[in-house]
Amino acid sequence: MTEVLLFVGILVAIFVGYNIGGATTGPAFGPAVGANIISKGIAAALMSVFFAIGAFTIGREVVDTLGNELVTSTAIFTLEANVAVLFFIGGALFIGNYAGVPASTSMTAVGAIAALGLATGELNVAVLGEIAIWWIVAPIIGFWIGGVVGRYFYTRINEWVAIEENTSESALLTLDTSGYVPRLKTVAGVSRREWTGSIVVVVIGCLMGFSSGTSNIANAVAPLVGSGELAEDPALIIGSIAVAIGAFTIARRTLDTLGNDITNLPLTAAVVVAVISSTIVVGLSWIGIPASFVVIATMAIVGLGWGRATRTTRLSDAARGEETAVSVGALTADEEGEPSPKIGEENVSDIPKASDLFDPSTTARVILMQNVVPIISTTGAFLTFRYVPLFGF
Repeated sequence: MTEVLLFVGILVAIFVGYNIGGATTGPAFGPAVGANIISKGIAAALMSVFFAIGAFTIGREVVDTLGNELVTSTAIFTLEANVAVLFFIGGALFIGNYAGVPASTSMTAVGAIAALGLATGELNVAVLGEIAIWWIVAPIIGFWIGGVVGRYFYTRINEWVAIEENTSESALLTLDTSGYVPRLKTVAGVSRREWTGSIVVVVIGCLMGFSSGTSNIANAVAPLVGSGELAEDPALIIGSIAVAIGAFTIARRTLDTLGNDITNLPLTAAVVVAVISSTIVVGLSWIGIPASFVVIATMAIVGLGWGRATRTTRLSDAARGEETAVSVGALTADEEGEPSPKIGEENVSDIPKASDLFDPSTTARVILMQNVVPIISTTGAFLTFRYVPLFGF
């Protein structure tokens, strides 16, 4: 019976890892895919490699933290409880991935484990409270930094970085699988400036993939490792392979959502989003907080799109008693170095519409699902451990 439960636990852990791959690949490489720098296949491959590197280095510490500090006694991590915890984590994440919205694996996993601790009276409330506070503050910081940059500094950053957007039909870098051995395929006629900017975006995406591995591998294997039922190295291998499968399959939906649907994300914007989100994630990891990677990255994208959209405002022409659409950029130095048009003389057709830069309906769906998924995991786990006699708590 023990062997059967352990086998089931490993299968559920694989299911969790699969959904982690689907949930975290979008925030890491959605900007690069949306800006048409790399294909979804290349994004999945890079995510798989750098996630594994993060898991096998700093990720070991996070596994230990999540399996020991959040609860006051690891005795509650029985095989039956582990299977249930992982089931609720994987099931809730699958709902988000199926909806094309990358939910926070950290919030979902910590919620399920905290529910187990609460139901058994073994929850470390102080640790949970500290984590929860940072989970609220960090996405807000990411959103407002993105908003401020998008509204007031994006034009100057764009001129300084001078990254050209890829307008070709195919990505700059794709994976050719027509032969027996896959090989990289590049687009001809790409300028050095465009390649330089593209490399920057991809490198930062790799950093975010690494950061995801350091924190999210624990969400799939920490209960099994903490209970002593599975050795750490085999657990890390199993979890990393499962994440890779998710990155190559279900992550395509979240890549579409974060790369295209929420906001029109050119290369400069991809750099801005990646820098904001990765900086916040690294800062949280530095102080020992399991970072809500997906929420921070998503809110940075939303903030940047909102900030760019609100660069368009409406001024009242008192002389004519009419409203004229004016962009904030038109009131300052023109991006192309030409004299700025006077107020009321702008060509309205040249001003980007808010709907072209920021999709409120998709944003609302993303924010709603990112809160619903952890609630499903936490509530389901708590009710199960409190009222189902099978677990004996």
